[in-house]
Amino acid sequence: MKGRRRWRGQHRRLAAALVLYTLLLLLLVPYVLDYGARRGRADEEPLLRRCPSLEEALSEWGWEQRPPLEPEEEEEEGGGAANGSGAAARKRHIYLHATWRTGSSFLGELFNQHPDVFYLYEPMWHLWQALYPGDALSLQGALRDMVRALFRCDFSVLRLYAAPPGPRDPLGAAPPGGAGNLTTAGIFGWRTNKVICSAPLCPAAPRPRREIGLIDGAACEERCPPRALRELEAECRKYPVVVIKDVRLLELGALLPLLREPGLNLRVIQLFRDPRAVHNSRLKAKQALLRESIQVLRSRHRAEPRAPPRQPLLPPALLGGGRGPGPQHRAEFFLSGALDVICQAWLRDLLLARRAPAWLRRRYTQLRYEDLVQEPRTQLRRLLRFAGLPVLPAMEAFVVNMTRGAAYSSDRPFLISARDAREAIHAWRERLSRQQVRQVEAACGEAMSLLAYPLSGGDGR
Repeated sequence: MKGRRRWRGQHRRLAAALVLYTLLLLLLVPYVLDYGARRGRADEEPLLRRCPSLEEALSEWGWEQRPPLEPEEEEEEGGGAANGSGAAARKRHIYLHATWRTGSSFLGELFNQHPDVFYLYEPMWHLWQALYPGDALSLQGALRDMVRALFRCDFSVLRLYAAPPGPRDPLGAAPPGGAGNLTTAGIFGWRTNKVICSAPLCPAAPRPRREIGLIDGAACEERCPPRALRELEAECRKYPVVVIKDVRLLELGALLPLLREPGLNLRVIQLFRDPRAVHNSRLKAKQALLRESIQVLRSRHRAEPRAPPRQPLLPPALLGGGRGPGPQHRAEFFLSGALDVICQAWLRDLLLARRAPAWLRRRYTQLRYEDLVQEPRTQLRRLLRFAGLPVLPAMEAFVVNMTRGAAYSSDRPFLISARDAREAIHAWRERLSRQQVRQVEAACGEAMSLLAYPLSGGDGR
């Protein structure tokens, strides 16, 4: 009997301990979760202070209003009449959101190769040239309207801005007839466009549309005569996916009205790259990027009018002292200042994406250039799934071959070619000075932290 009572006493103590442990867990878990949430908000607070207009912008964009209907819901609610038909509602639209020298041309080329994609390479180039020297921020509304029209396969908007390409267009040739008679030969990057350079628009095309491989621009120009834009619009309507790649939309928030718009099944892929590698690449192509860098730099005070003044990436010593900067240093000053503005735009985009509602997160994904070239197959599959496209073995072979070339350097940096893209990841270590590295990190450090780019050591390497 005494042993039984002792056993019952131990059993009661054990039961009491279990009850207390359970109560402790019930109290501790909510506290930990709440602490983590408060810690996350506290970590973001210094970054939000660097973006004082972010809250105002979120309110203006109205991003927490009623989310857009998914294509299936839109078809049911509209009786199949959204934008004219249920098929139109199911059409997918992908915007590749990037900036200069991040590898966006290579990313766009992957979609250009896919046989189910109608692809447009930097169509907003026309608008920027026509409205120069308008600053980047003031052009965002016009860019958004242009994107909307192009996604709906309405290319008449190009006639508003198109002019014969000049020496700054490394991918184009002057179209016959001028802007009033714009043809496929007047579209920026047309000489490597798979739709323009293949049948039916080009019966004598060097290769069929479904064959995976780079287009020979010279062969396309020789064999493919200019066609009317209405014919290109007809081809656009045949494809289930329309992809636009551009580098001139400064902020992700400008696309929010399109992400909510009925009839547009829009998805956004935002491409990032280590700012030190971006700066190194921009310096190599400084003359080609000068005008557009000035347009970005002119947005500095309009983007963040209440932000504290920021130091230029180039020190005063490089600006020629009191005598004024020389032409070379002046170009570097404009490019460096533009990168500063771009990094602050990245920071706003990253914070916006972190605080986005669920419907926006489903329509948005991020990609680092370094991940694409180090894991080309994995990232290609992820991107194609996000776009609702099938993964083709020929495309997997293509992306691997394009990132495993024999060399990195190219005399024509705006043209796509097979190169050792992995070497490009760390090329900045050999080409940028320690001072340049430190200055890029000082200007872009917050965005680099959110993107998991480690800062260099004390020696700038």
